[in-house]
Amino acid sequence: MKRLVPLLLLTLLAGCDLLGIESPEKVAASREADGKAIGGACRHAGRAIEDCYALNKKADRAAVFAGWREMNDYMRENQLQEVVPQVAASNAAAKPSTEDPDHAEDKAPAKNRESKAKPKARES
Repeated sequence: MKRLVPLLLLTLLAGCDLLGIESPEKVAASREADGKAIGGACRHAGRAIEDCYALNKKADRAAVFAGWREMNDYMRENQLQEVVPQVAASNAAAKPSTEDPDHAEDKAPAKNRESKAKPKARES
């Protein structure tokens, strides 16, 4: 019976992966992979490593740098050019310009609104 209890516990612990419980090693490996992917994407987009850190504060800095460096080496070896992000450019184009004459009414001061002061009592 004493040997059966540890065997039963080992069987239950082996099923933790089926329950979706991640081990600390698995979480650390996932964070490192995410950091490397972020760093590689930043380098491919032509971002400085400092900008990458600032934009991804929760990412592991060592992993971000490793991914950035790996992508830098890969791009140099294969003579690849940086890719300019298209999402930021399309968002800026979609935003109305403040100097656009069609949107001049946005700058116009608000019309005077009626005063909410109490009306004066009539004098007799």
